[in-house]
Amino acid sequence: MRKRIIQGLFALACSACALAGTVSIGFVADTGGIDDKSFNQGTWEGVKDFARENGLQEGREVKCLQSTAEADYVPNLSALADQGMNLIIATGFTFNGALAEVAPQYPNQTFLIIDSIVKDKNGRLVPNVANAVFAEHEGSFLAGVAAGLKARAGHKDVVGFVGGMKFPLVQKFEAGYEQGVRAVAPGCRVLVDYAGEFNNPCKGQALAAKQYGQGAYIIYQAAGSTGNGVVKEARERSQRGDLRWVIGTDKDHYQDGVYGAGKSAVLTSMLKRAGKAAHDVAVMARDGKFPGGQVLVFNLRNKGVGLPDSNPNLTPDILRKIAGFETQIVSGKLKVSEIPAQ
Repeated sequence: MRKRIIQGLFALACSACALAGTVSIGFVADTGGIDDKSFNQGTWEGVKDFARENGLQEGREVKCLQSTAEADYVPNLSALADQGMNLIIATGFTFNGALAEVAPQYPNQTFLIIDSIVKDKNGRLVPNVANAVFAEHEGSFLAGVAAGLKARAGHKDVVGFVGGMKFPLVQKFEAGYEQGVRAVAPGCRVLVDYAGEFNNPCKGQALAAKQYGQGAYIIYQAAGSTGNGVVKEARERSQRGDLRWVIGTDKDHYQDGVYGAGKSAVLTSMLKRAGKAAHDVAVMARDGKFPGGQVLVFNLRNKGVGLPDSNPNLTPDILRKIAGFETQIVSGKLKVSEIPAQ
């Protein structure tokens, strides 16, 4: 028994230094697909950035497996581990159970979950799993300020929010957005709808059409690939001369909203830098500092969330006001709630 305990402790210790001096990365995308223009795509881009910096070859030292159903998660994670990938990355809370099952079976390999926290059956963090989470409410506050100020400038008093599934993580987007809108446009009404899924652009477009029909001037979407339908509706209406705006999430959606020369229906985007999380943890792992059993928070302070550097549809005055609120949040002077107003 004592020998087995010592071997187990040694294996866990090795997981912290498994990548030092050598690295290979496997990524498992969820059912939204690698090209979802959202979290999967952003994470994969971060992996590819790390690969380029470190001379890793895609298909050999860097591999990606896509999942068509949640039943694929355990087989895909296990397949990459069996192929010797020594850092394996997965995105989203739907991987929690699969990682809690697979990671302990490969104690000499390391795992990263993006946007969630993995715990074992006793409620403890798993030693060879790093957990990256985001302060979505902070970045969404800035998106709300942008929406509120743009609505005021256009003499409008209704904006909207379309979420994927209604649970606390997505409600953080809603909460921050509402607070940001009301900080600068207290009389503005915020319409809220949830699609109930993250991979249905048609439903996203239908909800956007509903909210625009109710007078929404701007809609903030936090709905994965479902949100692509919201962008499509804003673009098509604007192209017809019915000017409407959308705020993207996770990635910069400006190009997705383009409908004419120099015109895009995307007001701005709230970047949730999954790629930064993947890249930063890969660097830590490469340097023998893998943060196994830890929760890493990516927020405004460390640039884990925020608006794009380029915002062609926001005036310099609006950008200055947004910067002022960002300074207050980073300094701690302004606290943003994670819970939507009732």
